Amino acid sequence: MVQYNPKAWIGLIFHAYSRFVMRTLRPVLIFMALFTGAVCYVILEIVHPDKDEFTSTTALHSLLGIVLGLFLVFRINSAYDRWWGGRILWGSLVNSTRNFALKLNAYLDKDDTENRQWFAKMIGNFPYATKEHLRKGVLLSELELPDDNFINFLNTKKHKPNAISGLLYNKVNELYRQGKITSDQFFVLDKELKDFIDIMGACERIKNTPIPYSYSMYIKKFVFIYIITLPFGFVTTFGYVTIPTVLLISFVLLSVELIAEEIEDPFGRDPIDLPTDELSEKIRDNVREILS
Repeated sequence: MVQYNPKAWIGLIFHAYSRFVMRTLRPVLIFMALFTGAVCYVILEIVHPDKDEFTSTTALHSLLGIVLGLFLVFRINSAYDRWWGGRILWGSLVNSTRNFALKLNAYLDKDDTENRQWFAKMIGNFPYATKEHLRKGVLLSELELPDDNFINFLNTKKHKPNAISGLLYNKVNELYRQGKITSDQFFVLDKELKDFIDIMGACERIKNTPIPYSYSMYIKKFVFIYIITLPFGFVTTFGYVTIPTVLLISFVLLSVELIAEEIEDPFGRDPIDLPTDELSEKIRDNVREILS
């Protein structure tokens, strides 16, 4: 995730944070510059050299711009809601893991180092498995091994976070059967374990439910039609200044759509995505400190 000072105006104005956005925009802007230049040359120099015979108007684009603005506002708000929803969920995961570790620390005997170390490793493994699961593949090298059979067990499971959560449930149930925790304590711990699955499921809902296809398709068509017809609306009013004018408008409209595409999936590795790697590391460090 990009760290920045929101008060540094100059730095923000001249900072191109996203290679994805600029890499996608560059060929489109080059095409629009060539296309607009060709339209200006044909209309001003060949077809209608006398401007009195043909006058373009920006009235249509002004009216359509209002509608397009509403579409883009809804688009960017929908994408930001997904990004912020993911951040809230990962904040809840931080709190749930801390609460679970704090309660275990209070319930387990101080000299029960075996169970304390086991839970410290497995609680920390859950966010690591979850973040990579949301990226389509768990990195087993990031996980800490509570025993020699752990990796072999995970290799037999398709849904690694579910498998880790199941092991946590089994371990808590084992502590209850051994009399190391009471039935009331078991009930209290169950709430945090349930939160793990609820949070992961909510993240999966964001990941696996994209913006509706029809909306995404039509807004792209609308933006394309709007910018491709801009040169015809400005040519006799602005002359060859139409070229930078069209490029500026195209840059603004396309950037908004591309930024929305980038933040609507907040669990990837883009600079603007959620800092799930840092949050996972923070959870592991917090749990170790609590249960040590």
